[in-house]
Amino acid sequence: MGSSNNPSPIEEHLSDHTDHFLAEVSRKAPPCDYAEGEWVPSETAPLYNGTTCDTIKPGQNCMARGRPDRGFLFWRWRPSRCELPGFDPAAFLELVANKHVAFVGDSLARNQLESLLCMTAAAARPRLVYADGEDNKFRRWRIASHNATFSIYWSPFLVRGVEKSAERNFNELFLDSANEIWAADLKDLDVIIFSAGHWFLHTAVYYQNDVVLGCHYCENHTEIGFYGVFGRALQTAFDTVTERGGKTDVILTTFTPAHFEGDWDRVGACARTTPFREGEKVLEGMNEEMRRVGVERVEEARVRARELGNLEVRFEALDVSKMALLRPDGHPGPYMNPYPFANGVGERVQNDCVHWCLPGPIDAWNEILLELIKRLRS
Repeated sequence: MGSSNNPSPIEEHLSDHTDHFLAEVSRKAPPCDYAEGEWVPSETAPLYNGTTCDTIKPGQNCMARGRPDRGFLFWRWRPSRCELPGFDPAAFLELVANKHVAFVGDSLARNQLESLLCMTAAAARPRLVYADGEDNKFRRWRIASHNATFSIYWSPFLVRGVEKSAERNFNELFLDSANEIWAADLKDLDVIIFSAGHWFLHTAVYYQNDVVLGCHYCENHTEIGFYGVFGRALQTAFDTVTERGGKTDVILTTFTPAHFEGDWDRVGACARTTPFREGEKVLEGMNEEMRRVGVERVEEARVRARELGNLEVRFEALDVSKMALLRPDGHPGPYMNPYPFANGVGERVQNDCVHWCLPGPIDAWNEILLELIKRLRS
């Protein structure tokens, strides 16, 4: 009897069983932990630069402001146990076609959105359709080819708050009430990226049910710090989305450390030109605690949504705290202002060691963001 290329019934059964087993393994495989890894040299240039993208806030356009070194552009984040693909602008736009993507929070939320807009511009350029408030605090862009909308909502506390002013040197936070600046639009928001934290370090008085709960760095009320307050604000924001929102993907970008070395207004406050090596710097103290609070609140929000039977609201943490810690070279520093040393090096100079140059390390946040949105849609 001649040999046959057709599988026997037993072989077909074994093949089907193997395919089923592999599918089950794949389905149950733990998701990639992008938080752990290291920065490695890269020869690939960023998707954009300071002249090809016009959505960058001038103070973060480091090359246009005269930063002389370029080495900080040529690093990529390599997770320890999985791969992080490069950003695919076309794939991202397909994911958010016919959707409204909103960044809600402080100036780091805006920093990340402006990075994202520059990265997607390689496939389709955004058009500014709305602007209100100074310093890019409220902006909206449209990408007509994909009917995609991108917005920034200035809300540094996420909850209702009154910012400090010349007349009052403290913030006021109402922890049980979401800020309606963004919450009023929840029915129209499909993807929300929250980013907050640094404003919670400032002097503030906290209210719960319009009664003073305590304060931070003040004299007339009980000192209660800011970790618990930050957690309550996140919980209020997440609960508000769960209770009011429709089918919404909610992603929290975790706290990113600043890198001031010495006084903020001295030359060299953040002058490093290469990343920290793995193990050279450890995430600890306030930076780690703020990260921990954020990650835990995301997990709690995920559980609450399931308990309420709301499977349309999905939560993820974009855990970038460690990868941000390792990039002291990625800040504007003195180049927050144009050509700060054109007239020589003075004794004092403003430094921004909190926000990120564009292009720069924050672009990697959006590489992970793309993968998280894929995960939420799977």
